[in-house]
Parts: sequence; structure tokens; C-alpha cells
Amino acid sequence: MRFLPGQSPATDLTYGDVFLVPSRSEVASRFDVDLSSTDGTGTTIPVVVANMTAVAGRRMAETVSRRGGVAIIPQDVPTDVVADVVADVKSKDPVIETPVVVGPHDTVHTALTLIGKRAHGAAVVVDDGRPVGVVTEADCADVDRFTQVHQVMTTHPLVLDASVLDGGRAGLEAAYDQLHTARLKVAPVTRDGALVGVLTRKGALRSSVYAPALDSQGRLRVGAAVGINGDVAAKAKELLAAGVDVLVVDTAHGHQAKMLQALDAVRSVGPDVPVVAGNVVTAQGVRDLVAAGADIVKVGVGPGAMCTTRMMTAVGRPQFSAVLECSAAARELGKHVWADGGVRHPRDVALALAAGASQVMIGSWFAGTYESPGDLHDDGTGRLYKESFGMASARAVAARTAGGSPFDRARKALYEEGISSGRMFLDPQRPGVEDLLDQITSGLRSSATYAGASSLAEFADRAVVGIQSAAGYEEGRPLPVSW
Repeated sequence: MRFLPGQSPATDLTYGDVFLVPSRSEVASRFDVDLSSTDGTGTTIPVVVANMTAVAGRRMAETVSRRGGVAIIPQDVPTDVVADVVADVKSKDPVIETPVVVGPHDTVHTALTLIGKRAHGAAVVVDDGRPVGVVTEADCADVDRFTQVHQVMTTHPLVLDASVLDGGRAGLEAAYDQLHTARLKVAPVTRDGALVGVLTRKGALRSSVYAPALDSQGRLRVGAAVGINGDVAAKAKELLAAGVDVLVVDTAHGHQAKMLQALDAVRSVGPDVPVVAGNVVTAQGVRDLVAAGADIVKVGVGPGAMCTTRMMTAVGRPQFSAVLECSAAARELGKHVWADGGVRHPRDVALALAAGASQVMIGSWFAGTYESPGDLHDDGTGRLYKESFGMASARAVAARTAGGSPFDRARKALYEEGISSGRMFLDPQRPGVEDLLDQITSGLRSSATYAGASSLAEFADRAVVGIQSAAGYEEGRPLPVSW
């Protein structure tokens, strides 16, 4: 990456302070751009779901991995639960999506509660392992909530045979044509008559565009985080035994002695997966963490939507400059950085990668989706939302210290650097995490074509960046209403 001739930043820069300049390009199509990472994590899109309790769970991990990214299960989740999540994610099909399942005699209330867990908009009604109907939110409208599902479901639904999807793109196209002809958005998928999942029209299209992030055994990838306190080596060993594909050693202030000790403890158990550590915002921080054993360093202090660190402590650094400096230091050592936080638009993801990050971590942006762990709520006007909170908030600290004494927990609760409860509204146009991935990767692919790059490495090498005023940034925003 280089700045426009004559431009040399006099201050640190955020993503909003800069823009990408188009260059001569020989890349004919967005689909000619390879978004695979080169940092050893095996992702095919440069997106990591941040290890936030309100964001990264089994549904999120499965869905994002199917589209090429990876989710990091938070450190405050007990290791036996993490092991269960990892096993569950790795048991899922790379193409066929996990269904929402109800029985014929379940109530409409139960169906509506479960339908909101995924973006399909429907539940499969199963009797003795076989699909006998499909029920949607529309079927349940204006119906007594204690009505049984079999009274409102669509009977004799179109059912796709899983063998059709074994044919790669041709099979996906055939399945899409069946759904299109029947004017259906979703259909159950069976193998030997038994339900194995569902396929949506969009899912068929996405599986022809995205390549799933798979381990050496062809299973979906998933990562997990460990803190720097307690028996770090023991927990890391348990997570590795559970089969995690990425191990993240995580604390808000990564450039400290306890982090270096924690990295040493993790390395003592001989992990054969990438080890990520952070967070830092300086080149020296990167060098110290790499020297202690990190393969990848997380960069970012204070840019997150749920983080109040900068307002509470004045500590942090504008994210674009932090990523630019830290990635240069990592590159000299043959290592990589993840840009953690501060992205609110697809342009920010592109800028982080232009600055040299191998991946971009996203948290709160994904909290307001069907796949995040929280329950759906209605604000009273029909707008759906989920609750989110920062991982340094009193709420998160209370969860992490649940095993401590009441006195110690109360002492720690006096201090917080994050929002304990925020409403993350679902975008009616993009309510699922896959919708957001479509938006992000579409923007990123276009950014690469503008730069004349067919890979992320080329993009970081060829990107030309300019510095803009607040008015310049505002000029690039679309008008929210007609003029």
C-alpha cells in the first residue's frame, strides 16, 4: 500500500480519514478475485467473527464457516461447552444448512420461537425423522399461539434429495431450478427419506460463490479463545483436544508480561494450529508477541462499537494507522495481523486489508442477525433486535468471574470499559449474517478490481490510499432520502 503522491499523514488515521484510489486494472470480474487468506487459518474469505459472547456461538460459527470465514468462541464459555460446540459445528454439512425442526403437535408459539434462530424463515415439521410439512412465520400470522403446527403447516412439501447436491455446481443449479419453479424459498433435504437439512434458493447461489472453510478432514473450521489468567496451558490443551482450528490468546491489553507468559504456556503444549494473540496497536507490541510465540497478532484498542476504553482511559489508537504500522512489523517477521474492531461498512474491511491485515474481526456488526446467540426481541413497533454487550463490560466481567468469591466479583464489577447492554436491530434488508457477508465480500471484491488485484496479497501491494476531510467522507455517503 502507498499513499497518494504528496500525501504524508501528519496524524494517526481512522478508516473514515482515508479512501482508495482506482488504478489500471486487468481484472475483468469480481468473481476473478481470490479472497482466501494466507495466514494459515484456512479461511476463504478474510472475515473472523470476534470472540464476543453476544455474537459468536454455534449457529454463527457454522454459518460463517460454511461461507469461508471462521468464528472464535469466547473465553468465558466453559471448555466442555466449547468442546460440544466444536463437535456440533464439525458435524454439519458444508452445503446443506441446518434446519429448524418442530413436531406436528408442537404449538405455533414454539415454532415462532425457533424460526427466529436462523434466517430460513421456516421450520420443517418432522414426524418419525421424516419431513411431513413446512411452517413459516406467515402461516402463523393471526393464529392462536396454542394452535398445533399440523393445523397451519404446508403439507406434502417439495423435498430435495441430498444426492442431487453431490454434483457440485450442476447439482446446486438443478436444486435452485426446482425451488424457482415451485416458487419456494426453502425446501427440506433428505437422504434415504430422513431429514438431513434444508436448502434455500439463496443458499444454493451462495454455495456456488463461496468456498467453505474446511479442515484437513473436510469439516467446517472453528476457533476458540483463552484468557491470560488461571491455568492457561491446561485450558489450551483442552481446547486443542476438542479440535479447535485456531487458538486465540486474548486480553484487552496484549502488550504486558502476563500475555507473554500466557503465550509461553500455550506454546508449551505444542499447538499445531495457528496461535493468535492480542490486542496491541504498536510495532513493538507485535514484535514482542511474535517473539513470545504468536503466529498472528490482533490489532485494535478501543475502536469497537461496544467499547468505552478510549473515553474511559484515553488509551487506544486510530485503527487504520494501528493496522498499517503493526502489519508492516509482522510482515518483516513473516507473520500476520488481524484488524480487530472499528469496521462499520464494507469500505472499512477493504481499507483494513489494504493496510496489510490478513483478516478483519467483526463483532457488533454481526450481533444484530438471526445467527447470533441472543433471543429476538420486539421493541414494540415491530422492529426486531438482539442485545449486545462489550467483553470488558460489567456484564461480561461478571460472567468470566462467576467462579470467584462474592467479594472479589464485586470488586471487579466496580470497573468496566464496555457497554453492558445495547440494542442491535436487525436490518430488514439484511437480517442474516450471510446477507452481511454478501455485502462485505461484494464491496471487497469490487475494491480489489478497482485496484487491479486478483488476490488479497496483490490488493495490499497495489492499493493506493488518499487522505480526506470530513467533508470528503460525507460526500461519499448516499443520500438517505430522495432530494
